[in-house]
Amino acid sequence: MRLTPIGLVLVPLATVSLVFALITLVVLASDILEFAAPEGLLIAGALIYAATIFLLSRSGFANVRELETLGVMDPLSQLPNRRALHADIDRHSQSVEEVAIALIDLDSFKQINDHYGHAVGDQLIRQCAQEMREVFGDEAQCYRLGGDEFCAVTHGKVAGTILEGMCRTLLEKLQAPVPLGHRQIAVGASIGLARSTLEDRLPSSELLRRSDVAMEMSKRGGKMRCTWFNQTFDQRREAVRELEDELRAGLANGEFSLAYQPLVDAAKGGIVAVEALLRWERRDGKKIGPNIFIPVAEQSGIINPIGLWVLREAVTNALRWDGITLSVNISAAQLRNPEFPIKLGEILEETGFPPHLLELEVTETCLVLDPVVAERALDVIRKFGVRISLDDFGTGYASIGFLRQFRFEKLKLDRSLVVQAGEDDGSRAMMLSSIAVARALKMGVTAEGVETIEQADMVRLAGCDQIQGWLYYKAMPAQQIDTLIAQQCAERCEQSGGQAA
Repeated sequence: MRLTPIGLVLVPLATVSLVFALITLVVLASDILEFAAPEGLLIAGALIYAATIFLLSRSGFANVRELETLGVMDPLSQLPNRRALHADIDRHSQSVEEVAIALIDLDSFKQINDHYGHAVGDQLIRQCAQEMREVFGDEAQCYRLGGDEFCAVTHGKVAGTILEGMCRTLLEKLQAPVPLGHRQIAVGASIGLARSTLEDRLPSSELLRRSDVAMEMSKRGGKMRCTWFNQTFDQRREAVRELEDELRAGLANGEFSLAYQPLVDAAKGGIVAVEALLRWERRDGKKIGPNIFIPVAEQSGIINPIGLWVLREAVTNALRWDGITLSVNISAAQLRNPEFPIKLGEILEETGFPPHLLELEVTETCLVLDPVVAERALDVIRKFGVRISLDDFGTGYASIGFLRQFRFEKLKLDRSLVVQAGEDDGSRAMMLSSIAVARALKMGVTAEGVETIEQADMVRLAGCDQIQGWLYYKAMPAQQIDTLIAQQCAERCEQSGGQAA
């Protein structure tokens, strides 16, 4: 018999109460009942006491064994947990030549949880755990570390080679959707590998850290791959950490600035919009390109305060440019941040900038990473009157269904599509069909990266509304935009005055 913790409390109380009740009964009935010998009562009490001790001891040992099992076992997947992993690695390290570890992180698990719910997420964890048991078999021990992280460990002379082969088999198996009832859930994995040898014996904590670093490199490299830890990874991580600190300091010290690139009307050639572009020049005079610091800012979360600074600075400057649309890029991290729409509304209210003149540019990657959260955020943003534009169109795999789902107000054709359209008929047909789809869905179309008159004529005839590129204007400070807008207004006034005369 095994008792719950509550039972362990109630059984002794009930037993003691029973003994006292019997004694009370005997005392009350002592004038009526006669016992053969008073020792009988003592013997009966001793037997009850012994039975109670036996019962509690047996139950206690059972509960202790259960607690010991729970201490090293993950209850959801029924795999050993992190504590068991460290103990096994330390034990293997004392006697074998090589210990190899694979850290397995499921791709897009958070999105699956958000879309289908945690119950389906739990089913997926159990199913993936079963598939790992089948792949690794007796060659390696599987563990669940928590969340969507699993681990596999093997040991022996060629442990790393064997483990890598099994990991590649697992990735091949995960290429097919995982069946969960009537659903087929697509889930992949990113795997990091590390080893400990006699020449370089590592503690379990360091071995796990190295596999985690390697796993992150697998994710950055495109996911669904295995990556062995390399010492250069730590050097890169240190460089990224230093850049994170410099980004924080740069924001605090006012090292960031904005440049604005005008967009012109395809038919009339006048400036109708400007795109805000972030620039960073450190105090030592070194300029850091957005392609370098933006990914680090997104990964570290610093993009959120930087992005809000960009929005506030851009709309404050654009208040001077009456009737000109302002385009601002937002990242995937900002879109996933539930506070972003709220902060955007506060900035619009504080600055008084007309929401219909603000256009937020998002890339396809922003939306694919977490479509449910992205769609929810965009719905809130649209309620302010802000428009949404799909940037870099032509570099991804956006379908008509994708375009209809997110209901963009504008499509921006990537420079690569514009350049290729001028070189071969196939690319030109792709550009024309993209514009036709945008028109059918009532979207405006902008051509980016236009650098030649031939390209400008081509996109104009194809039906683009706006053109952006060095043929017309490069990115420039806000003061130069002031001058251009003033000149444009003066020219319009002269034309209207001349027509009136």
